[in-house]
Formats: sequence, structure tokens, C-alpha cells
Amino acid sequence: MARVPHLSPDELTPEQKRIHDAIAGARGGAVGGPFAIWLRLPEIADKANQFGNVLRSHGTLDRRLFELMILVVARQWSAQYAWFVHERAARQAGVSDAVIEAIRARRTPPFARDDERLVYDIVTELSTTKTLAQASYDGLVSSLGLERTIELMTATGFYTMVAMMLNAFDAPVPGNVRPLP
Repeated sequence: MARVPHLSPDELTPEQKRIHDAIAGARGGAVGGPFAIWLRLPEIADKANQFGNVLRSHGTLDRRLFELMILVVARQWSAQYAWFVHERAARQAGVSDAVIEAIRARRTPPFARDDERLVYDIVTELSTTKTLAQASYDGLVSSLGLERTIELMTATGFYTMVAMMLNAFDAPVPGNVRPLP
């Protein structure tokens, strides 16, 4: 059960309504997950939406790698809502079913693409050890370039924050499904 009830349209202040509509516009008409929680603090909701939109819509990281990163973070945090939203997005971006199912089951995926293996290894290493070995960092920069490395690490941090919010407030998944064991 969600710890923070959704605000109904008649409960929104004009500022919340403006931000609600901006969030919904960038996310297929829905305001859920952490944004439904952040909406109670409009300035945070607005800035989180802007930051998330920059990462999702204006970044240069390949969408397939971006969605893979989100699944790795979501699985590490067992963030049900994030997994629910991004599993389909990862498939649409070209992440294979075998990779998705291995991540769900907490197994090392059978990667056919080196760039996916690199992103998986880097995000896993950073989340597990809380740092990156120099060789890992060097390999990432050599593969993605410095700017995309910064973008990947920024997005990893943003989605880690999202996962924390989802779990702390037990954000509901549509239909009350639990896509992660």
C-alpha cells in the first residue's frame, strides 16, 4: 500500500497543477512514481522533472544503454515501479528479453553486445563497491567518451535517487503488480 496518497485534481494548488501538467506532458499523460510524491513539494517536483527530462530526452547516450542502466538500478534496489515502467521501454529500445530476464533473476546476463556488458558491469560495480576501479573508469571513458561517461554516471545517480523514493514511500505500481520477485 502506498504511503503517500495521490493528490486528486481538486486538491492541487495552481502551482502543483502547472507542474502536474508539465510532468504528465513528458510522461504520456501520467504522473506516478516519485513524481506523484514530489508533487507535494512543487519546487522539487518541477526541478526533478526538468532534470529527468534532460537525461531522458536530451542526452546523447544510446537509448538502449540508458534503459539498460535503469533496469540495473531498479533491480539492485528492487524498485517495483521503476522496473514496471522501464522493462517495456528497454525492450522497445532493443535490450533483449534474455538480458532483461537475467537482470530480473539477478543473474549475469548473456550479452551479445559489448557496450551493454560494459554498462551493466560499470553500474553494477559502482552500486556494489560504491566506487569504480581505475581500469573500469578508463575502459568506460575509452568506450563512451568523457561526456557520455558523465551522462551515464549522472543518470545512474538520478535513477538511484528515484529508486530510493519509490521504495521509501512504497510507490504503487499500476494494477498492484509486483514485477520483481
